[in-house]
This record gives sequence, structure tokens and C-alpha cells, in this order.
Amino acid sequence: MRRVAIGAAALILVAAAAFFLLAPGMAERSMNRIARTPLPAVSAETRALHDRLAIADLHGDTLLWQRSLLDAADRGHVDLPRLEAGNVALQVFSSVTKTPKDQNYDANGADSDNITMLAIGQLQPVRTWGSLLERSLWHATKLHRAAAASEGRLRLIHTPDDLARLLADRAAGQRATGGLLSIEGLHNLEGDLRNLDRLHAAGFRMAGLTHFFDNELAGSMHGLGKGGLTPLGRQAVRRMEALSMIVDVAHASHPAVAEVLAMARRPVVSSHGGVQATCRVNRNLTDAEIRGIARTGGVIGIGYWDAAVCDTSPAAIAAAIAHVRDLVGIDHVGLGSDFDGAVTTGFDAGQLAVVTQALKDRGFTDGEVAQVMGGNVLRLLRGGLAPRDLQAAAAPL
Repeated sequence: MRRVAIGAAALILVAAAAFFLLAPGMAERSMNRIARTPLPAVSAETRALHDRLAIADLHGDTLLWQRSLLDAADRGHVDLPRLEAGNVALQVFSSVTKTPKDQNYDANGADSDNITMLAIGQLQPVRTWGSLLERSLWHATKLHRAAAASEGRLRLIHTPDDLARLLADRAAGQRATGGLLSIEGLHNLEGDLRNLDRLHAAGFRMAGLTHFFDNELAGSMHGLGKGGLTPLGRQAVRRMEALSMIVDVAHASHPAVAEVLAMARRPVVSSHGGVQATCRVNRNLTDAEIRGIARTGGVIGIGYWDAAVCDTSPAAIAAAIAHVRDLVGIDHVGLGSDFDGAVTTGFDAGQLAVVTQALKDRGFTDGEVAQVMGGNVLRLLRGGLAPRDLQAAAAPL
């Protein structure tokens, strides 16, 4: 009997080890996919243009997953080698802390959470198993550690000066990519506005109010009530502006977007998504919302997955970008991939030249391409990260 018990215990230990070793990678492979569809051939002229660009992406969820950011991975969409291959100057890394069971675009309650099991399965620190705030702080720690171990190839961006140094060094030929921390849903405040200051101190410089469910701050486009801002939500917007944190309306309900735009004193972004005009999905922006974001001086990040642009082709991405340009001008549109966000895209971060080619194929000038691929986002960050009294004096990039 004793031998049987020992054998059973050994089997349990082996099974547990296999689960913790293999399950996180299997889960990611099932969710972050690349569609094997034909991509446009990139001409030599477009490749030369792409290699001169300063590319910036407003949204990626890579920090959610258990793999090294510094090493080339055989799954997902983003790692530092692929960012370098794609000539990315700056990647915004979002912190995802809670998603509902059976999440969908139409209606989700807040009474379930997929990320708890992911946190346990990935053997994250125990403090993250039951705290949304601690999950975000852990994501910040992961990015800080990666930057510290990168020998200068990955740099954290906290201030306009950080961004200016990064771009100057890249222009001088140095290999460096910036990383900026964002939050996908301020339910990680856990009902306490003071936690916004803790997150800012940890390096977060952008945040969306909601994700896939209504929370204490606002209604979500995918929630049950889909209401507007709560008193705590209005306080959070004002506190974010005071801290020079950029307000992101991606995933917010239409009433919440309208209320944010009405009260905004600084530029607002929609970090990742699409537009109703080219892809009629409920989470995508209406023309009125596009105009409202533009009036704040903000930027709309166009995503790469099917529910954002109703396809995974670079041509569909370019069509959505063209609509924003034609509606409110070239200054207000950029890239918002949602790489590693449990989405299927047509390419990964190392293949971004196909987007440059799609824009050129659609007739965008080289100057317009430079703005879309990064110039608009970098200019917005240069001003948006500046303290309020310095914003007016912030020089354009």
C-alpha cells in the first residue's frame, strides 16, 4: 500500500509539473494566432521607406503571457526580436487583469474571471492570484526586469525626455525600442482612487476605464448595463489628467465615450479597434466618436484582427485608416494592433512592412505613411506625458 501511495503521489507531482510547464503555452497558442493568408509583396521602395520610419503601436497584451519578452518565441505576436525586425520604435504594453468567462462583444457580467486561473497556472506571485491591482503591478515588474536585462535594447518610457532620447538615439543608429505601460480597465483600482497614484508610480502612463464588463468607473460596450461614467469614473479621468496619464476609451460604452469626450481637457485615445464605417461591429467607433476624439487632439489606433476591420488583411487595416484620415485628417490615426490580445491577426510584429505596403497601395504619401505608422502616436505621447504646465510648450517630434 505504501508503494501504491508513493506511486500515486509521484504521478500527481508529474501531472502537476506537466500542467504548469505546458498549459500556459498551450493556452496562448490557442488564442494568439496568425492566419496563414497571403500577404502583399513588399517592394524595395516600400522596404526602404519602412526602414526609415519611427513606428509606434498603441496596444499589445504581451505582458499577460508567460514567456520572455527578450527571446524570440514560437507563439504569439510580439517579442523584442520581432519588434526589432519590424522596426518598432515604441510599443505600448497593456496590463489585462480580468476577463469574464465566455467573453463576447455583446454582453458580459463581472462575476467571473479567466485571469485568475491563468495567474495560478503561470505560477505568478501568490499576491496576484486574488488582487487585480497586484496583477498590474506584476506586469510592470515584468517589463522593468526585461528592460534591465536587455542591455539597452528595451527602454521604459515614462516622460517626454525619455521618448526624445529614445528617438534621438535611434536616429543616430542605436538599436533601441521603447516600452510604455498601459492598463486595460481600471477595475484594477479595486474601488480606491488612491491606487491610481500607485499605478502611476509603477510606470503606467495610459489607461482605459473598462474592458469586457461594466465596472465601478463606467459602462463597457460589452457589459450588461452599458451605462456612462460613475462619480468614481469622473474622478479617475480628472486624476489621470493631473498625473499626465492618457485616457483610453477603447471598450467603453457609447455613453461613457461621449461623457469622457465632453469633459476631457487633454487628448484622448482609442488605443485599439476599428470604425463602424468599414466594419460594423458594436465595439467600433462611430463617425461622431471619431470626430470627438479628434477634437481633443487624440489619436485612434486601428487594430489588425477580424472584429476590428472585418478581415485580417493589411488592405482592410488600410481601409479603416483611410476612413479616419478622410473624416478628420491624417493627424488623428495610428496603429493599435491588439497583438497578443487573444486575437488572430494576419502577421506578427516582425512583418509590419506589409501595413506600410498596404498604405502605399492605397495611395498614401510617404509623409502620411510616416504619420500613421508612428508619427501621430509619438507626437501625442510627447505632449500627453508632459506635466500640465509644460504641455503647451512641448515641441513637436
